[in-house]
Amino acid sequence: MLRQRLNRSRARARRKLNGNIDMTPILDMTFLLLIAFIITFPALQSGIQVNLPSAEGDPLAAPEKPAEPLAVTIDAAGALFVGDAPADEAALEAAARERVAADPKAAAHIRADESIDYGRLMQVVSALRRAGLTNLSLVTKND
Repeated sequence: MLRQRLNRSRARARRKLNGNIDMTPILDMTFLLLIAFIITFPALQSGIQVNLPSAEGDPLAAPEKPAEPLAVTIDAAGALFVGDAPADEAALEAAARERVAADPKAAAHIRADESIDYGRLMQVVSALRRAGLTNLSLVTKND
């Protein structure tokens, strides 16, 4: 009799299937992917490290037809970059002339480290103006 009861309870246990799906591995993978994206996103900004100066006021309104501005960077050592490529003033002027030839309303965004000499910044601005590019913006960080 005891044996029959044991066999019946085992048979019932076999008949009952667990219909639940364990969500733990799925959630683990989701959080790992989220963490990976959060870690890699800041690296997508720009490869050149500069400390931008602070500025007060409202950010500039976006133009009606956003065109890709010429990205100019001056690092703490005073080195000049057009986009992510190192350049000298002649290369900067040539790149600016190409932009102005393609679009007379072309713009340039200048990212300059806060520790650079003011004269170095003015050399870059002068080179851009000689090329005919007068729509210039200095990039700052908002606090």
